[in-house]
Amino acid sequence: MELGLVGLGKMGGNMRERIRRAGHTVVGYDRNPDLADAHSLEELVGKLPGPRVIWVMVPAGAPTQSTIDELAELLEPGDVVVDGGNSRWTDDERHAEELAAKGIGFVDCGVSGGVWGLQNGYALMYGGDAENVAKVQPIFDALKPEGDRGAVHAGKVGAGHFAKMVHNGIEYAMMQAYAEGWELLEKVDSVTDVREIFRSWQEGTVIRSWLLDLAVNALDEDEHLDKLRGYAQDSGEGRWTVEAAIDHAVPLPAITASLFARFASRQDDSPQMKMIAALRNQFGGHAVEKK
Repeated sequence: MELGLVGLGKMGGNMRERIRRAGHTVVGYDRNPDLADAHSLEELVGKLPGPRVIWVMVPAGAPTQSTIDELAELLEPGDVVVDGGNSRWTDDERHAEELAAKGIGFVDCGVSGGVWGLQNGYALMYGGDAENVAKVQPIFDALKPEGDRGAVHAGKVGAGHFAKMVHNGIEYAMMQAYAEGWELLEKVDSVTDVREIFRSWQEGTVIRSWLLDLAVNALDEDEHLDKLRGYAQDSGEGRWTVEAAIDHAVPLPAITASLFARFASRQDDSPQMKMIAALRNQFGGHAVEKK
């Protein structure tokens, strides 16, 4: 099929390549003209036959809202917009209503895979009506990992981004646990090789995971993480997860504590946050702060 893709940054650019490798045509638009196949949303829409599918990969909030507002004026009934960014699930219902008033479908899709997605595939969590999901299905199939798993129709509009939000909340807590364990090992005089302890955990243990593999990668690059400042940003989804837990009276002590630990990292040079920063850089290419 043919797809319009808006936003060709670290995620969007690799997604375009993976979709093309699956045999589909992608027309991409980005504010950086060196990356773009079309140089305006109007040109992008004009290059695609109807019914069109436009996948939006831009930052959440105002950039996503302005993109959807502009697409609403350019697209036609029967077209579908997919928001594959990290939008808050409450925004999805508003976007769906805005587009539905013009006969345009809407699907929200949480995407996980970071800078490794081109090689390994992207985990996809999408929400929306079955009719609209079906129009995007060939693209979901191209992006997901090989095999039967890695993609799910999570429910109604908003369900995809809600599932991705919870995924990221769990990610916060898992990274925090690895970071705390790493700092404790580093503090004990009798332990002489923390990096190799982490490496030994990669096989046969109940805590082995891709995040553990990435921790070992980071330690191979900088054994004691001396080059990093102990500062870790939060993308917003950890906060939204905690807020949703409060709204629904669901206790999330581990996820909440991991979010607050990131806030604490902004007050001093936290050793644990060096590991959190290193992991975020490993899986997502997120920026780190050097000493």
